[in-house]
Amino acid sequence: MKPSGRNLNLTSYDEIFQTEETRIEATQEKVIDIPLIELHPFKNHPFKVIDDESMLETSESITKHGVLVPVIARPREEGGYELISGHRRKRASELAGKETLPCIVRNLDDDAATIIMVDSNIQRENILPSKRAFAYKLKLEAMKHQGERKDLTSSQVGMKLQALDIIGQQAGDSRNQVHRFIRLTELVPELLDMVDAKKIAFNPAVELSYLMPHEQIQLMEAMDMEQATPSLSQVQRLKKYSQDGKLTF
Repeated sequence: MKPSGRNLNLTSYDEIFQTEETRIEATQEKVIDIPLIELHPFKNHPFKVIDDESMLETSESITKHGVLVPVIARPREEGGYELISGHRRKRASELAGKETLPCIVRNLDDDAATIIMVDSNIQRENILPSKRAFAYKLKLEAMKHQGERKDLTSSQVGMKLQALDIIGQQAGDSRNQVHRFIRLTELVPELLDMVDAKKIAFNPAVELSYLMPHEQIQLMEAMDMEQATPSLSQVQRLKKYSQDGKLTF
């Protein structure tokens, strides 16, 4: 009989006689110990790592018991690995005198890595409003970008609303609250610092975010002169004047 002319891809002996255990093991993620010097922080990481009392407690725990939960990292083109989750565990390991950190290495694109980074940090207690604001913004941008790459037929506005709902559900906030936090990223840095320091309440700060940057700076100068901050009703009036082009200080 004549050969069919088709190329046959012959499977190797090892592939044919793999055990089920071997096949399962090949698909599972592995934990490897990576030197701390090869682990680099996530680009634009919004969660600042502070050597506070909690950090010292984590370091003491690592000294006694080691790192119980592996961090997540991804390979960098320039060498080494980029941390996606586990920045505090890395710092605590440094303080504990460790040289390596147990890691799960995943090949992730920027959007997927950003979403995991935000999700792994956003549930922590005592997150400053500014950190939550920029984390929500980063995740929203990543989700919108993922939607664009999937060629979704919904409008950009519809995608934004859907993403806000998802972010809110996963973080335990309402869609409206997520949007309000993201508004804080429109504040000039000095005003945002005042929000973190609780010198300006959250609701007035959201309304202030609708002022133009130069108007925000002028307002700060006025607050400094008066040694006072505006109430919510006063800020709402300032917002209206700004939108009407009538705001002066």
